[in-house]
Amino acid sequence: MTLSGQSIIGGLSAGKTNLSHADRDVLFTAINPATGQSLSPEYVSASQDDIEHATLLAERAFSVYAKLSGAKKASLLRAIAEGLEAIRDALVERAHMETALPVPRLEGEVARTANQLRLFAEVTEEGSWVMARIDRALPSRRPTPRPDLRSMLRPLGPVAVFGASNFPLAFSVAGGDTASALAAGNTILVKAHPAHPGTSELVGQVIASCVRSAELPAGVFSLLFDKGTTVGTALVRHSRVKAVGFTGSLAAGRALMDLAAARPNPIPCFTEMSSTNPVFMLPGAIRERGEQIAKDLHASITLGAGQFCTKPGLIFLPQQETNEMLDHLRDIVRQSPSFTMLTKGIATQFSQSVADRKGSSGVHALTASIPSKESNDATADIALLVTNAKSLEANPALSEEVFGPAALFVSCADRNETLRAAESLCGHLTATLLGTEEDLDRNRDLVEILERKVGRLIFNGYPTGVEVSHAMVHGGPYPSTSDGRSTSVGSQSIFRFARPVCYQNFPEDSLPAELRNDNPLGILRMIDGIMTRECSG
Repeated sequence: MTLSGQSIIGGLSAGKTNLSHADRDVLFTAINPATGQSLSPEYVSASQDDIEHATLLAERAFSVYAKLSGAKKASLLRAIAEGLEAIRDALVERAHMETALPVPRLEGEVARTANQLRLFAEVTEEGSWVMARIDRALPSRRPTPRPDLRSMLRPLGPVAVFGASNFPLAFSVAGGDTASALAAGNTILVKAHPAHPGTSELVGQVIASCVRSAELPAGVFSLLFDKGTTVGTALVRHSRVKAVGFTGSLAAGRALMDLAAARPNPIPCFTEMSSTNPVFMLPGAIRERGEQIAKDLHASITLGAGQFCTKPGLIFLPQQETNEMLDHLRDIVRQSPSFTMLTKGIATQFSQSVADRKGSSGVHALTASIPSKESNDATADIALLVTNAKSLEANPALSEEVFGPAALFVSCADRNETLRAAESLCGHLTATLLGTEEDLDRNRDLVEILERKVGRLIFNGYPTGVEVSHAMVHGGPYPSTSDGRSTSVGSQSIFRFARPVCYQNFPEDSLPAELRNDNPLGILRMIDGIMTRECSG
């Protein structure tokens, strides 16, 4: 597949091909973070005319795509999955050059992305996700008769999706936001991440081809490139865009939230942002397997160079159990090599964040890792820092996310100090408890606190690695997400891009198939308060 360096709008490459010298500032290239070299081709940032054209096509296509049956939407999603698998080698090769992520990791990400698309194909094809409810008329009810009421979830409209830097496939052009929004019946406008434009274009070409093959309106999917924030800002502000899906930093996510809220017609903006994923090490676990925990924690902290939204970045330990476990960690870190980060900018921000924390009162470094012999501006060393609960309480900023291979270990003098520390936490994606079943039973109050702070509680595991399934919750209270009631992974993420619509006293023939008496789709529905697949009579 040939890379054009241009956006894909309505299934066609779009962008200026003959630029004057004054227009050169709209061009950019991907940079190989391992070598610092530019990668061809040059990419052209989408213009305002491009944005206007793409949103118009998306709006027009929505009137058709929203009415599509679950089976037809499922067919499109499965075709996209097959298309990605067909170009797996090319995808992995380009993504590796643009991100320096290991080839096995990227191969796994292709598989995850395809499987994610197939999961949503199953959900939309089966159809019960629409939460159909039927309250049959009660004309003889006194004192007031009840009308016939039927409701179900309907899609929102064109959705703007932002590609993430750290997952060039699973959270980008064909990632979870795109898959769930398409499954719900929405059209898609993807703003590609500028760090991996080639990977994004390859995926975009597959989706556009699948839309074409399905004989759907070309505006079902468009891909827009931008070297900065102009295109993303314009999409969130545009009146035709009805929702936003974003994974990235707190600063960027908050900016998009504010833009979405400031519109004359505010729209839902689902952002997955900042999380340090606290880990609570309970006494029984440390005594029984402290050395193994040290190894496992190190592996989780450094997985993907620590560039995971689920990386454990804040680890609480009982003070009396701390020394031996930290000694094990110190020995492991001394053998740790440097890491290549996704971009030079991310590496610079990581180094500054670590330096700021090292300069904080009551914080010291556990040890230093071995610098790489061949380094460049995108490299970073693991940074494990140690403090105590009182210092953390005095400086809450220490608990903020550091994106990269870093973690802060916090020693707590007693159980009450641990509970106070947990209570002071803001919202996070996950919280982990490492301990024995006896430890867990003794810390029910800690679990109750954490239930209010996170979207996923883990016992004797590690937060890195998010299963794509029906029960998964990848969300949490602000600032981990913009809406703690949502998830960006798993089949429940489809609910972000739909809203309930009620039909009162509609004739049978005018109702959506999901709400008709004979239940032609055979879906699970609530009829007069009872869940059933039966006809409503």
